[in-house]
Amino acid sequence: MGLIAFLKTQFIVHLLIGFVFVVSGLIINFIQLCTLILWPINKQFYRRVNCRLSYSLWSQLVMLLEWWSGTECTLFSDQAAVDKFGKEHVIIILNHNFEIDFLCGWTMTERFGVLGSSKVLAKKELLYVPLIGWTWYFLEIVFCKRKWEEDRDMVVEGLKRLSDYPEYMWFLLYCEGTRFTETKHRISMEVAESKGLPKLKYHLLPRTKGFTTAVQCLRGTVSAVYDVTLNFRGNKNPSLLGILYGKKYEADMCVRRFPLEDIPLDEKEAAKWLHKLYQEKDALQERYNQEGTFPGQQFKPPRRPWTLLNFLFWATILLSPLFKFGFGIFASGSPLLILAFLGFVGAASFGVRRLIGVTEIEKGSSYGNQEFKKKK
Repeated sequence: MGLIAFLKTQFIVHLLIGFVFVVSGLIINFIQLCTLILWPINKQFYRRVNCRLSYSLWSQLVMLLEWWSGTECTLFSDQAAVDKFGKEHVIIILNHNFEIDFLCGWTMTERFGVLGSSKVLAKKELLYVPLIGWTWYFLEIVFCKRKWEEDRDMVVEGLKRLSDYPEYMWFLLYCEGTRFTETKHRISMEVAESKGLPKLKYHLLPRTKGFTTAVQCLRGTVSAVYDVTLNFRGNKNPSLLGILYGKKYEADMCVRRFPLEDIPLDEKEAAKWLHKLYQEKDALQERYNQEGTFPGQQFKPPRRPWTLLNFLFWATILLSPLFKFGFGIFASGSPLLILAFLGFVGAASFGVRRLIGVTEIEKGSSYGNQEFKKKK
């Protein structure tokens, strides 16, 4: 076993990676808190600064995917669409079937230079998750409770704030509202049958309110909608823990670009357009399962060195004093200090595991189960 392969299996290495991510994230959050004084002075400068700070945190996760696990991401699209990537404001529609679907999306935003300014319509519970939610708050992420009667005004206000965003942004929408599970899919298709909608095999019934509202509020800012359908070769079902252990996956992403003027202005017609889009996404997944590939020309945007260099910067700053401190603790011979240090390490390990748990499908919300039943 090579040295790198050996390191990938070691718990202490995973703990050190988590330590760098957590501590650097707390430092970044503190700096972001300090930048709030810039908002009334120069809003656009505040936004650019926070894009860079957010990039410094999120790129560490992208580094794990690209450099640590060596996961490959291949795009299936056309040259005209690829030429516009990273050069316009867009809405992204991504299927929500995998624990690392967001990370594959972030990899593409990084390679096209828009990771720091990427946005998402996220559940409000994430706002209170350390590092993730706190960073998103400063990045002006749009949060919702997933109860449209309560969310409407908050979502509309958040979207309109982004109309003059100074950096190209990719606004991600998970129109299914929750991750795909067999239970949620069964309930969702019961709802589809009761409403006379075509059944989907690989997706949940899309929720149209967030999409139609985003299109209405960002019309004039956003140039296009990118539909992204993701799958993994070999019928793999990757996890963030797998990435942390250095497992390599091969992700395929079919990307179709729809100019915003092709999306109907009328809300009901826009909703119908979205349902039709998901029927097409289902057909794409069916083709992938049968042929092992998506239609379109293949592109492999090269990974950039900045994610690795950023992580090495934080690792150098944070691990050197940690090693020095730990050596001093054990050299002291004090049982109390040693136990306290080991307790800190254990707490850090637990914290990292909890953060990873946010992405796990089996620990996902029961939102789909409950809400689809209500709709029925």
